[in-house]
Amino acid sequence: MHGPVLPGWLLVALCAATGSYCLLRMRSGSAPARTAAGGEAVMGFGMAAMAVPAAFLSPPPWVLTGYAVVFGGAALRALWLARGGAHHLHHAVGSLAMVYMALAMAPGARGGAHEGHAAGGVPLLTGALLLYFAGYVLSTGVRLLPTAGGGGPVAAVSCNARPELALACRLSMGIAMLAMLVAV
Repeated sequence: MHGPVLPGWLLVALCAATGSYCLLRMRSGSAPARTAAGGEAVMGFGMAAMAVPAAFLSPPPWVLTGYAVVFGGAALRALWLARGGAHHLHHAVGSLAMVYMALAMAPGARGGAHEGHAAGGVPLLTGALLLYFAGYVLSTGVRLLPTAGGGGPVAAVSCNARPELALACRLSMGIAMLAMLVAV
């Protein structure tokens, strides 16, 4: 990721922790919940890998092509699964955003046709993705707010006993996606 080193490492830690928790969520719950958790784990670890600061490790072009292929496949899978639930559409948008960032991070993206841009991406597409993820973060954050009726503390019996933790993971990945898009 292009940008300051410390925020890059913080994004790596956040995304790796989120991916790890999503792996834990795959151990229990229904088959659709495990499928969603698996997709979120791939996204978390992929975001962690892409967030490694370029000052520390500048990936060769074939790695960025690999990211684009992996997340392109994840987007196609999410679109296929979207027949059963709208949540998978968000996974498709997130995967396509990862493809876009991988292509924008490629060495040729900073020159040639994009020479006039300050960053490697297309400003209109970057703006649209920023708006989408800002809306997603705000709507997810609102769902985490306590309600007026409240409720007592919930005991954590398994990884799926606390659905607000899964929502918090999605929120953290949305915030990380915003940070990565700003750096494109």
